[in-house]
Amino acid sequence: MTEESDISLAIERDELMRARQIRNIQASLAVEPGLGEQRDCAICGDEIPAARIKALPSATRCVNCQQLAERR
Repeated sequence: MTEESDISLAIERDELMRARQIRNIQASLAVEPGLGEQRDCAICGDEIPAARIKALPSATRCVNCQQLAERR
């Protein structure tokens, strides 16, 4: 791959991640916690457990990804 295509792929990946984060944040603002809403982690794409959403409605990462981010 060329440097230009690498940059293009990185930009596209970042845009997709931002779009997912925006959807998750909008969902947390639109839905009352604990009503069975389902959201996906902005990093790995796994489902964020309902207990985490209830405890932290603005959560955009699963526990594992959040812990990894905090270690960096």
